[in-house]
Amino acid sequence: MRVTFTVNGRKQQADDVWEGESLLYVLRERMGLPGSKNACEQGECGSCTVRLDGVPVCSCLVAAGQVEGREVVTVEGLAEFAKQRAEKGGCASGACGTSLQEAQQWQSKPSDSELRSRAADSQTGENADLSPIQRAFIDAGAVQCGFCTPGLLVAADELLERNDSPSDADIREALSGNLCRCTGYEKILDAVRLAAARGENQTAGQGA
Repeated sequence: MRVTFTVNGRKQQADDVWEGESLLYVLRERMGLPGSKNACEQGECGSCTVRLDGVPVCSCLVAAGQVEGREVVTVEGLAEFAKQRAEKGGCASGACGTSLQEAQQWQSKPSDSELRSRAADSQTGENADLSPIQRAFIDAGAVQCGFCTPGLLVAADELLERNDSPSDADIREALSGNLCRCTGYEKILDAVRLAAARGENQTAGQGA
């Protein structure tokens, strides 16, 4: 069957999808978006978390046919999604977002051509286009092997969208479905706290 849905703000379609195929498989294998990780395939680890109509879901548990006509945001589109949200208070389906080609080329630091065209730190990747939560994860040292990171970023971004000043309990609850085997979680919590604090400071500055 053919499935047509919005991915990172742009209309996309997948052909020849079989009825048992997961959204995770479609994103990774058919659309070339490997950010959502294939780990437990049982909805236990959260590594494949994406947003479906704004709600964090484990894409390994969502049948591809269930996303017909709906909106999906993956980690590859997180920076543009956050940018549009800040500028316009949301992104209408198909009106803005990240193209599939752009999403496939997403990386956490600038490409060589970008480094040549603008002043960027080649060691730290400073000035790369990242969302606030992505930048906070880097600055707080919340990334180790990185396998769980995309799911954590998507879940944390959704938390900060609905609660710009979360308590530690709020953060723990929002990330309770995301497992990390490398860290002790404290740096991850620090990153969410940092992103929240930066958001508050930015809002205060705009209101001054």
